[in-house]
Amino acid sequence: MDLEKEYLLQNYARYPLVLGRGKGCWVYDLEGRRYLDMMAGIGVNALGHAHPRITRVIRQQAGLMIHSSNLYYNEYQGPLAKRLAGISGLQRAFFANTGTEAVEGALKMAKAHGRAIDPGKFEIISLDNSFHGRTLGALSVTGQPKYRSDFEPLIPGVKFTPKNDVVALEAAFNERTAGIILEMIQGEGGINPLTEEFAIKARELATRYDALLIADETQCGVGRPGVYFAYQRFQPAILPDIAVAAKPLACGLPLGFIMANERAAAAIKLGMHGTTFGGGPLACRVALECLDILDELLPAIQRVGAYFKDALETLGRRHHFVKEVRGCGLMLGVDLDIPGRQIVLDAMAAGMLINCTHDTVLRFLPPYIITEKEVDRAMKILGKLFGAVK
Repeated sequence: MDLEKEYLLQNYARYPLVLGRGKGCWVYDLEGRRYLDMMAGIGVNALGHAHPRITRVIRQQAGLMIHSSNLYYNEYQGPLAKRLAGISGLQRAFFANTGTEAVEGALKMAKAHGRAIDPGKFEIISLDNSFHGRTLGALSVTGQPKYRSDFEPLIPGVKFTPKNDVVALEAAFNERTAGIILEMIQGEGGINPLTEEFAIKARELATRYDALLIADETQCGVGRPGVYFAYQRFQPAILPDIAVAAKPLACGLPLGFIMANERAAAAIKLGMHGTTFGGGPLACRVALECLDILDELLPAIQRVGAYFKDALETLGRRHHFVKEVRGCGLMLGVDLDIPGRQIVLDAMAAGMLINCTHDTVLRFLPPYIITEKEVDRAMKILGKLFGAVK
């Protein structure tokens, strides 16, 4: 901690905890104290820590080839792209390293699509309270001024509209609209699901105005809501033109992706986009193993997620400062009418890692391997902490 204070940029408000190792749903500090990990590296460690199948694949592939560059083919990009096409309903993949890089690529795709129709067709619609990443393009479509204000002016032509307001959404569209980007469940904005009516209207308007609908599934996708992607929560699924995601796919290794239909993918021609590290053999091989495991876990994510949400709602009814429990699957938030930071610190002292987003929303993104037993442990700790609130 002292070395970081001396040598690192001071841009993180870290908690005073040094983690040394993990096993399953638990992590351990350097003194050996253990903590129930209900954040999973902000949704990244989907299969917990030191999963035996993932560890075995990493060891095997690290001894063969870690990186080869996109000048050449590797064994795993093609199979992973085919697998993602099968579960997403979209046809073409591009591999990046992070969610924000995937968003950047999706925005380029939307703008290139619009420009091919008319040079004035460049506007992007996003939602108030959204979060899409930290790069300048992703910040430009992030609907939270606290992230954007220090870097303005950003990319022009972005409109923000309230979530779940169909009338405002319709008013935002016009012939200059090139794309709309949505989190089907807002993550950093406080675990706010979009309504089916709103999502259907977004799809309808994007089609009407020949714009591309982008689903940002970085936090709410790849199994976390109990289905592969949050847009599949609706029946029938509301299929976007582009879906982007990252966090859980390679179980801690950096890997983001864009999935696009043929119409959207056609906007990116030879040489228009690229990456140095994205889609390397190690990350792609791990992702294939992760998806094999995820196939088996989806029913458990639904079952344990429902159990967890019900327990949180039951606890919330006993405490006046709990406003609402939101989310689905293993993406849950408890909205308070008091600041949540102290509860996060008290939870850490009690042996559980959670965090607070949007100042008042306790956020839970546990590993997909969590069981009812670990949920009961979490609820016991949370019950004591809520009971101590004055």
